[in-house]
Amino acid sequence: MSDADNAVLLLVRVAVGLVMIMHGLNHWRGGGRIAGTARWFTGLGLRQGVLQAWMSVLTEVGAGLLLVLGLLTPLACAAVISVMLVAGLLAHRPNGFFVFKDGYEYVLTLAVVALALAVLGPGRWSLDHAAGVGSTGWTGGGIALAVAVVATGGLLGTFWRPEPKAATAEAAADDTPEHVDQEAR
Repeated sequence: MSDADNAVLLLVRVAVGLVMIMHGLNHWRGGGRIAGTARWFTGLGLRQGVLQAWMSVLTEVGAGLLLVLGLLTPLACAAVISVMLVAGLLAHRPNGFFVFKDGYEYVLTLAVVALALAVLGPGRWSLDHAAGVGSTGWTGGGIALAVAVVATGGLLGTFWRPEPKAATAEAAADDTPEHVDQEAR
């Protein structure tokens, strides 16, 4: 692998890693903080919103740091893919493809880039390479994809309990401008 190839892998690892770190920190310290993130996750149908919020923070920041360092790369990529699968399925899929409509375009791109990193490996400028560990090629990609699918299935099977559609329709009816104005008074 050439120096240019290694530089590109480093660039992609650091870019995706920093995106994940910033996203995790935003869930923790941004806008609504943990309480707001927990409410959002609960609104998506996930039970134990506070636990979900903290697990999201730890997963995103942890995976981001591992990617930046190039350490345990297939597992870091699995974490990114899993987070993006959950986000895509629960938050973005109903909105269609385009990110400007809050669709799944962005999360799909991050998941595919993470899978590509798992296949290509972290490159020579990584802790995986320095320690002589890690899997690349079909093995690295397979590990990342399998772990991501199992983790996503486990999370959804354990915690996802969406409200029945009738209850959702009633809640939407309660958000009419008249109802919201009365509650605000």
